[in-house]
Amino acid sequence: MLGTRDALNAFLDLPQVAVSHAESGLLDGLRLGVKDIFDVEGYRTGCGNPQKFAEAVPAAQSASCVKALLDSGARFAGKTVTDELVFSLFGQNVHFPLPINPKAPGRYTGGSSCGSAAAVAGGLADIALGSDTGGSVRAPASFCGLIGLRTTQGRIPIDGTMPLASSLDTVGWFAADIEIYEAVGKILLGRDTHRALLTRAVTLDTMEGFLAGPEEAAEYERMKGLVDLPIERRAIPPFTSSPDELYFCFRNIQAFEAWGAHGAWLEAHGDTVAPATLERFRYGKTVDEKTVHAERVRRLTFRGEMLELLKDGAVLVLPTVPGASPMKSAPPEELQNYRERALHLLCLAGLSGCPQITLPLGTVHGAPFGLSIVGPPDSDVALIRLGRKILANAGVG
Repeated sequence: MLGTRDALNAFLDLPQVAVSHAESGLLDGLRLGVKDIFDVEGYRTGCGNPQKFAEAVPAAQSASCVKALLDSGARFAGKTVTDELVFSLFGQNVHFPLPINPKAPGRYTGGSSCGSAAAVAGGLADIALGSDTGGSVRAPASFCGLIGLRTTQGRIPIDGTMPLASSLDTVGWFAADIEIYEAVGKILLGRDTHRALLTRAVTLDTMEGFLAGPEEAAEYERMKGLVDLPIERRAIPPFTSSPDELYFCFRNIQAFEAWGAHGAWLEAHGDTVAPATLERFRYGKTVDEKTVHAERVRRLTFRGEMLELLKDGAVLVLPTVPGASPMKSAPPEELQNYRERALHLLCLAGLSGCPQITLPLGTVHGAPFGLSIVGPPDSDVALIRLGRKILANAGVG
């Protein structure tokens, strides 16, 4: 087990290298944590695995998203812990001490951007970069009471970054303050190409069925009341595919692409990877070309249906995850049940390529619980501004 250098186990204990930044700018003086899958000039990128770290050489230049923030005055605070090869949802990495969730210490921080979420929630960083393939920004943000955005697929360049599943990988970030969040968005996102105002909301009964229990359902109803838009409830889902079919579509595409990206390395170095992580990757080895082709056709159909749902100023409101983060003492079968429920909710934005913001509006069982809003492609900035309005109306932040 390797070490971390803070009380929350958020940052990697690495030899410090000077990282240049602009002396002034929109992010002047703000502390930036960077998930250890993004290149930072002068640092090795370890991807949550000691063998990967040993093989890596110091990066010649930072990933463009990192550089953009440094060029706007942010100060590099350190590399943050990530789940091993970013293929997990709870923040468990056998090679590192478990990051601590400052808002609910007995519960998981969430992964795979676990260190980034812990750093911001604990006040060790003002901003932290993460990635979101299956929910690795949205879930930790909900678990730790933070703002998190899965950006429109392909909107932010993801160069200088470890891939997991190329057609699903996105850049995201964490902040506790909406003004800081919006400032980062101005730098990384620029202007939306989606011009229509977001003026109405839709909810889907099928998605609310993945909530963990009656307490979560009651809190979700309260949070929905904070969305200052007319809400249309849909009892019948507008998608050809069922929630289970969409979940397996996401799972099969992700696993197939992840094995394609890392299978050869894992065949040679599987003994350096935790068995549970290796098992998730090896599932991708069993997904054949015929299956993934059919799943990609399903995804295209679903994308069209989602765009139809989100036309004319509509957004989709749903729970970010089933409820509060699971307890660290939860047995494996409980974690697996939670994971599957969560991915049923999280996969909609990933498959459609749409942006999704999670807002820290709720509490259940004494722990944070986020509300999510999915918007049309390239409405990311509008979602952040809508989030600002909702948080202000709720008296949060």
